[in-house]
Amino acid sequence: MECEVLSPYAAKSRESRGRPRPEEPCPVRTAFQRDRDRIIHVCKAFRRLSRKTQVFIAPEGDHYRTRLTHTLEVAQIGRTIAKGLGLNEELTEAIALGHDVGHTPFGHTGEWSLDAAYREHEADAGFAHHEQSLRVVDVLENDGKGLNLTHETRDGILAHTKGENSTAEALERDLPATLEAMVVRLADRIAYVNHDVDDAMRAGILTHADIPAECSEALGLTHSQRIGTLVTDIITRSQDQPRIRMSRPIIEALDVLKDFLFARVYRGPGRATQEHQRVDALIRHLFAHHVEHPEALPEGFHPASDQRADVARAVCDYIAGMTDNYARDRYVELTIPRGFVGRST
Repeated sequence: MECEVLSPYAAKSRESRGRPRPEEPCPVRTAFQRDRDRIIHVCKAFRRLSRKTQVFIAPEGDHYRTRLTHTLEVAQIGRTIAKGLGLNEELTEAIALGHDVGHTPFGHTGEWSLDAAYREHEADAGFAHHEQSLRVVDVLENDGKGLNLTHETRDGILAHTKGENSTAEALERDLPATLEAMVVRLADRIAYVNHDVDDAMRAGILTHADIPAECSEALGLTHSQRIGTLVTDIITRSQDQPRIRMSRPIIEALDVLKDFLFARVYRGPGRATQEHQRVDALIRHLFAHHVEHPEALPEGFHPASDQRADVARAVCDYIAGMTDNYARDRYVELTIPRGFVGRST
């Protein structure tokens, strides 16, 4: 059915490059459907995304995005684009659902802090959430056996982000193996740029008047209009093409909005970053403590050896997997005298 219905440029499940460990095929699901199902049903890291910050740390309100709601928005945007281009929706969804399972607690701040802490202990090391997401599905999940996902899903998870690079670079450099993975790369950017504007307005950090005029003119005035414009542009420009494309004016408007968010929200002086120093201190303290006391690491995170590099790798895995609340609670356990916790004067 895939061969009859999908675009000639779509990934076909029967043409998959397979899994790290061969398996008997499922009688009722394609290989990519099984990947999606394993992420949803088996992957504990996926469930923990509901308690990980997207941008705002400990927000006072129920409607701010979490890393899980971000993931669902990426999956929906990705499937819409894939459907419009005749690409494989199941593969697109599998990549989208798995793309952030390696993300740290405390959003961008947590990732930057864990990277810095890891490098302090291992100069040649470093942390990037897309690499950690692949490590989660390959090594850490399922009691250390991994999820044994297909090559195409794994490739898409690893290649899903281009960080702060321009959208033009995201479309041209380090291309993944499938168009579905490219769709997720763009859907991730479309999702976070738009919902982070929405959340920043909810927090009172931004107003509609703050949005750069060129963005509003090119993309639209509302959350829905912006997403609609971006998705439609990709589908229109990429139809019956072997590459995913966007028009130059839309690329430029998207990049202006992305750079605006980095300057005003992610790294700006507003409330979204006031907790940065506290998060940084928390992450560094947790890292330093567990490097010095690897015996305190829970089962499943024991280092492969007593070598410094192996210990630091295990500590990085442990901290990256924490939810915001768990990281805070662990920090309190290590820094506040137990005799005073919960007692009034």
